[in-house]
Amino acid sequence: MADDRRTGTTDDRSTGRRARRGWLPCLLAGAVFVVCMAGTTLPTPLYPLYQEKFGFSELTVTVVFAVYAFGVIGVLLLAGNASDTIGRRPTLWWGLGFAAASAVCFLVADALGWLYAGRLCSGLSAGLFTGAATAYVMELAPPGGASRATLVATAANMGGLGCGPLLAGLLAEYAPEPLLLPFAVHLALVAVSALVLLRLPETVSERLPLSAVRPGKPALPPQVRAVFVPAAVASFAGFALFGLFTSVSPAFLARYLHVDNHAVSGLVVALAFFASTAGQVAAGRVGPTRSLPLGCAVLFAGLLLLACALSTDLLVFVVLSALVGGVGQGLSFRAALSAVAAASPADRRAAVISALFVVAYTGISIPVIGVGLLAEPLGLEGAGLVFLACMLVLVAGAGVYLLRRAASAAR
Repeated sequence: MADDRRTGTTDDRSTGRRARRGWLPCLLAGAVFVVCMAGTTLPTPLYPLYQEKFGFSELTVTVVFAVYAFGVIGVLLLAGNASDTIGRRPTLWWGLGFAAASAVCFLVADALGWLYAGRLCSGLSAGLFTGAATAYVMELAPPGGASRATLVATAANMGGLGCGPLLAGLLAEYAPEPLLLPFAVHLALVAVSALVLLRLPETVSERLPLSAVRPGKPALPPQVRAVFVPAAVASFAGFALFGLFTSVSPAFLARYLHVDNHAVSGLVVALAFFASTAGQVAAGRVGPTRSLPLGCAVLFAGLLLLACALSTDLLVFVVLSALVGGVGQGLSFRAALSAVAAASPADRRAAVISALFVVAYTGISIPVIGVGLLAEPLGLEGAGLVFLACMLVLVAGAGVYLLRRAASAAR
């Protein structure tokens, strides 16, 4: 109950104030969430331009991209509980500060090092925002609106990730200064978001100073392991698919499909994230028990479609793989979160969820770097096919395990 009082969720006066304010604060917090997450995928359709400007390889692209994941993992390990300690708004201000720093790094980039710095700041921003903004959106919802607030948070997270490449692609294709204007626009949106955040109330009533934040260590109690393993495998594969889309798909579209339109490249990547949002919404209706094996099956189909795209060089398969794979990722990841949260003891739940996110963001980084390493000897298509074969084996193994576990439980 102490934690509930700290976040104001059981305080009658706080409940009354939230009821009078309606949905506006919740939606405004969701909009701030969108702006932050859009910044993390903003460079996606611009990587071919940076390659042309600085002359680096596919491996460098994947490493630049993976630096973001390392930043997220670092925050999850070192400051994952920051918003519970210092408050939601201070944590989100720090997140917006790192988002602004990322935009500035890209605006002044005249060498590769600036790209690394920008992606690191972006990862720190996302790591601070992911948990804090989700909790903040839900706490600002009117009484009885928990389900809708969860949808707002989900849509803001994945929708923001989708808006980034879409915005950058449109500006790069149809406006001047393709490597400057997207980040200038995002910097302005971050400034507006900071002003919006000033007008929103704090939901943590008993706050402590920044010095009270302590590193949290991901933990896995024994009773969670049977649920955690397939959930983690599905999360790893789903995020790895997103990592491939957001790092090397623009180069693949340009080199093999001759799609030089940056808006189209951005749209293809955005479709995967928007489809994930749809998958997460569907998971709420299907239920976590069925969503996880179903999500694995749909994700498997999405991976197969991407393999078809690499083998045939047809744009239609790329689009279908983004849509199908995105839905599968959304289904499986929301179900994975629900399953591990339900199986975790209350006093270890945050640590277990942090462990799942660490696995997921490892999926964004390590396999994608592997694709970059293999691209030199095998070519981008060959490296992608090796990656997909590994992911197909992982997802199939997780799906078979889940089905056998369900059959055993039914007996």
